[in-house]
Amino acid sequence: MLDLFIDYLLLEKGFSLNTLLSYRRDLEKFVSFLEKRNISIIDATSKDIKLYLQDLARKLKPASVARNLAAIRSFYKYLLREKIVGENPALDVDGPKLGLKLPEILSYEEIDLLLKAPDLSTWEGVRDRAMLELLYATGLRVSELVNLELPNLYLDERYVKILGKGAKMRIVPFGEVAAHYLNQYLALRAKRKSNSLKLFITRKGSGFTRQGFWKMLKRYGQKAGIVKNLTPHLIRHSFATHLLENGADLRIVQELLGHSFIETTQIYTHLTTRKLREVFRKAHPRA
Repeated sequence: MLDLFIDYLLLEKGFSLNTLLSYRRDLEKFVSFLEKRNISIIDATSKDIKLYLQDLARKLKPASVARNLAAIRSFYKYLLREKIVGENPALDVDGPKLGLKLPEILSYEEIDLLLKAPDLSTWEGVRDRAMLELLYATGLRVSELVNLELPNLYLDERYVKILGKGAKMRIVPFGEVAAHYLNQYLALRAKRKSNSLKLFITRKGSGFTRQGFWKMLKRYGQKAGIVKNLTPHLIRHSFATHLLENGADLRIVQELLGHSFIETTQIYTHLTTRKLREVFRKAHPRA
């Protein structure tokens, strides 16, 4: 049943490999917990799920427990849909209370330092500057950035076509600065022998990997003197927050990020509200 569920998430929901692995890992632990108590998936009750979550809570953080519960709920929703079970026992189970954790972002000054870190006298430096400029200009997920192919870059029109989560296609524009560095990079890329359709390639001509980009980003973060835990998602957070700070509509930011639900995007409004409070406290004489 678990294999069929994973196939369903892959083929019908279009989940990424990393998400599928996470679901499988979490659900295999749940199945193992039940088997030790001689309980089948079909016969498990909400009480069994609560006991499992209590067991997890002794070892994991609330966010991890909540993720496990989400996987179990989705699994039983699928089993209910397939008429393998008569009800979803996970619906009656409350998850752990999670405090609102605001994502960290880079300041405008830190973004500027990061983008200027690559050495433009080298081929790799020009490529890296183009990657960083495009990432900040579009807020792409790292997987979307490294998997972006040449036919989906519309340089003259200044936008990219992205196949995101759930196999949803979206169009994301970028500005003149990113276009400038992409033009520089493409001129150099054309001189290299590569059969890869990937926009960003290594010196050997193969496509860039997520791990390769993470290492590159960490290196430039150190060079720029950024002490925050620099990740591709931190730049995505910064992209969204900076747009909202400068008056962008929340629904537009949702579309650009590829979020299915507006609630996911609303976390960034908390960041901009916090910034407004800080400005008020510093500037108002009676704050």
